[in-house]
Amino acid sequence: MRRWSVAALFLLPGSLLIVLFFLLPVVLTLVLSATNLSTTTFSHPSWVGWGNYQELLQARFTPLILKNTLKYVILTLFFNVGMGLLLALITAFLPVRLGDAFRALWLLPRITASVVYVLIWQGLAAVAPYGLLSDLTGNSQNWIQQSPWAVVVLANGVIGASFGMLLFTSAIRAIPSDLLHAAAVDGATTWQSIYRVVLPLLRWPILFVSAYQTLSLLTSFEYILLLTNGGPGFYSTEVWSLSAYHQAFSNYFGNAQFGLGSAMAAVLVVIGVVVSLIYLRVFNFKELLGEPKVEVN
Repeated sequence: MRRWSVAALFLLPGSLLIVLFFLLPVVLTLVLSATNLSTTTFSHPSWVGWGNYQELLQARFTPLILKNTLKYVILTLFFNVGMGLLLALITAFLPVRLGDAFRALWLLPRITASVVYVLIWQGLAAVAPYGLLSDLTGNSQNWIQQSPWAVVVLANGVIGASFGMLLFTSAIRAIPSDLLHAAAVDGATTWQSIYRVVLPLLRWPILFVSAYQTLSLLTSFEYILLLTNGGPGFYSTEVWSLSAYHQAFSNYFGNAQFGLGSAMAAVLVVIGVVVSLIYLRVFNFKELLGEPKVEVN
């Protein structure tokens, strides 16, 4: 009994944080999603039940926003995981200090203020003679206007790749050096050692980063908001989370629809739960959490 009391005491702070900052907001979001709360009805909201969800189903731009969300998540996920893995493999085989210095430089965008980071990208994508991309390609154009998805994916990818880079680097360093030495003795080249030894041992880190990045990208819209605000034009880069923000706080008509925005957020919660269950089922994360097969004395 005493052991359970001590365990409960240690679990209490984390449990309170989960209830206050996750479960309670989810419940409030679900409640608000069933009302018509908005700027004009703030003092007298009424219960509409499934009305907001029906409005989402009938909205003209819902299919486009879903398509944009899928495109954004898939493209950025591949870039984040692929670039993070590539950076980890490159820096892991560099001298330690040089590799650490490179990783520290790559982390600078992550610790830079978002507005400053986006301003740098706007400068890179500007027309000649101000934009670096225009100078390098010899094609003077506003790249954010002409190729918004490329800029959005790159801007998010440079930030997102740093997360995978650190995790993959730690995983590579945890690989016993005897395995790599044995591969070298057997005549394996560096590429063969990476392909036959390193990558198979990075299975779980890759799956974890993929799952984490997927859920993170579903809810992230900060850099899209600052770069394109869902444009250029109507909804060309509008993703679901950004659309929920626009509906609830900053829509084009000036009437903030908190109820409709909450309904969109609730849909995002459901999508996140479904995606999590799919990851758990398809990639069999139970194996990762299972008992070790080798006992260490």
